[in-house]
Amino acid sequence: MNCYDRRDLGLLLLRLGTGGVLAAHGAQKLLGWFGGGGIEGTGRAMEAMGYEPGTTSAVMAGLAEAGGGTLLALGLATPAAGAAAAGAMVGAAAVHAPNGFFA
Repeated sequence: MNCYDRRDLGLLLLRLGTGGVLAAHGAQKLLGWFGGGGIEGTGRAMEAMGYEPGTTSAVMAGLAEAGGGTLLALGLATPAAGAAAAGAMVGAAAVHAPNGFFA
């Protein structure tokens, strides 16, 4: 295995890991999988954080995470998938920033 093969393997693992984590968090929001609240629970949480309407915000965040994560993991439409994932992460950072980085 030469240095280019190792680089490609590393990028593949990074893409699969990042995409998988994003897709799983999107599934929590949309489907209630992995202990998530589903659209209704996530919508209520979004409204409590000031995102109105909560259900629409939950669907948009869930689609950005699930869709962007799946596409990133598969290596398809990576510019659009990266933009969707980045948008979801900006929203997540805005929600969690007041509590500090490690909260």
